[in-house]
Amino acid sequence: MSKGTSIKEALSKWEEKNSEKAAEAKEVKLYQMLPPIEKMDASLSTLTVCEKLSLSTNCIEKIANLNGLKNLKILSLGRNNIKNLNGLEAVGDSLEELWISYNSIEKLKGIHVLKKLKVLLMSNNQVKDWGEFNKLQELPVLMELVFVGNPLEEKHSAEGDWQDRVTKSLKALKKLDGTPIIKNDEEEED
Repeated sequence: MSKGTSIKEALSKWEEKNSEKAAEAKEVKLYQMLPPIEKMDASLSTLTVCEKLSLSTNCIEKIANLNGLKNLKILSLGRNNIKNLNGLEAVGDSLEELWISYNSIEKLKGIHVLKKLKVLLMSNNQVKDWGEFNKLQELPVLMELVFVGNPLEEKHSAEGDWQDRVTKSLKALKKLDGTPIIKNDEEEED
């Protein structure tokens, strides 16, 4: 089996393609690398100016080495092999959007560090229970959530109580699974 592309190699390819230094770029796209990126290595720390980092459609198993990305607002890690949310501490004070759909995440431990997170796109993962889901209550400014395709959502959508249960749990939410949340006056007074 061939060795994956390293972040350093991917950054070099990106610089060649974009005629720009990655360390000076606000947006860096390292998605769909061939061979795929398998590890978020220390080379990421050079992206100190980066506000949007796309690493989707690779074979990354673990979130790591985000130290130095103090300006990162959007992190795209969809379509990888990520199993948990550990490793986000370094971007806890800046990250506003986390795109992490189509992974294998079952537990939401580690999400609490993202105090500025407004958008969480995590459809098609493996979250099964409300105990895990309710960890999202620790995100004070979460306004948009895409959770479709998780076992918990599928079960409660089939039972017809998904939106009600989510909006009771996450009161600041404005959009769920692509649909704006309309609250009546009584709900807003709670």
